[in-house]
Amino acid sequence: MCAAHDVERSPAGIPREYAEVFRPYLDDLAEEMIGEIRASVPEYSRPSGAYARVVRRAVEEALSGFVNRTGDRDAGHARLLEVYRSIGAGEASEGRPLDSLQSALRTCARVAWRRMAVESERLDLTRRRMWEIGEAVLVYLDEIAAAAAEGYAEAQARAAGELELRRRRLVGLLVADPPPDVRAVEDLARSARWTPPRTLACVALAPRGPEQPPRPGLPPDVLADFDRPDLCLVVPDPDGPGRQGLLDSLLPDWIVAAGPGVGLGEGALSLRLAVRALALARRGVLGSATMVRAAEHLSTLMIFQDESLIQIMERVRLAPLRGLRPAQRDRLAETLLAWLQSGYNATEVAARLHIHPQTVRYRLRQATELFADQLKDPEGRFELETVLRAWALRTGGRGR
Repeated sequence: MCAAHDVERSPAGIPREYAEVFRPYLDDLAEEMIGEIRASVPEYSRPSGAYARVVRRAVEEALSGFVNRTGDRDAGHARLLEVYRSIGAGEASEGRPLDSLQSALRTCARVAWRRMAVESERLDLTRRRMWEIGEAVLVYLDEIAAAAAEGYAEAQARAAGELELRRRRLVGLLVADPPPDVRAVEDLARSARWTPPRTLACVALAPRGPEQPPRPGLPPDVLADFDRPDLCLVVPDPDGPGRQGLLDSLLPDWIVAAGPGVGLGEGALSLRLAVRALALARRGVLGSATMVRAAEHLSTLMIFQDESLIQIMERVRLAPLRGLRPAQRDRLAETLLAWLQSGYNATEVAARLHIHPQTVRYRLRQATELFADQLKDPEGRFELETVLRAWALRTGGRGR
């Protein structure tokens, strides 16, 4: 259907007296049109209420607008189109389909043409004049239907924008620290058409390439805010069916870090862990995976929570390695970490590192001489294993 402003033709060729003959009968004609609309368009079949008011207004405005325009294209034209834009916007806000309004307008045109055909004999109109009148009716119908469609589309866009704004505000509430009052969350969730779940998880995202990819299509129950510095999703019931597939679908364009599932008031914790996991994943600390789950790396997140503290611990605990050549230092560090993690079992260390057990024992004799004091102390062993693990995570076990 053409847009209202594109229509150039007008009913200007219709004689003014034709309109004047019909003007006294507009009320009767309106009632006839309303009756046929109720009979043929199910959405407008109710005899009273908001539906009935919309039908009556649309019919009366259409009739008076057409008659007023006869012989004068500009008479009230802008106002009429604005009226129909508002009618279309009202239909969108009520959630009714635009097709119903357009069907009602076509019904009006059919009734009007039928009445015109009867009156044409009395007015002795020629076939050519009747053809001009019929064309004028169709042009007029296009104009007001296009105006209604414009209003309908604009209202839908406004509603979508307002809903999107509410959903982004809801993300902010759900990840706020300290958490807001539960009633504030429930009120905003209601206006954002989102049902608060028992549990949720926050997902942090980063583009895989230099450019930010298009926003992904998401299920309606998944909230997103791509305008935050830390891009994130809020996924309700993260352990429910289909959630893994949702995250997998993001991987072609995004590096994904999922925070742990938490209660409704703990979104800040889930997001904080997801953001930390994402940062470590981008550095390669968590391996080469493009999708990580923070819950599977909690000890690593704890170790890297304060890297300056880890660096100081390294200086203290790994001081005995400073006098060694780099390659020897890395081999001893790797072997000592594997030994601490294997319960002091040299055979298991050999299997993990794919070296001969005798080589393991040789290295361990060197390591125990260097770290004798720390290995005797439980706190020393704990801190030594912690800094060795941080070293291995940062370097991938290949040395610094």
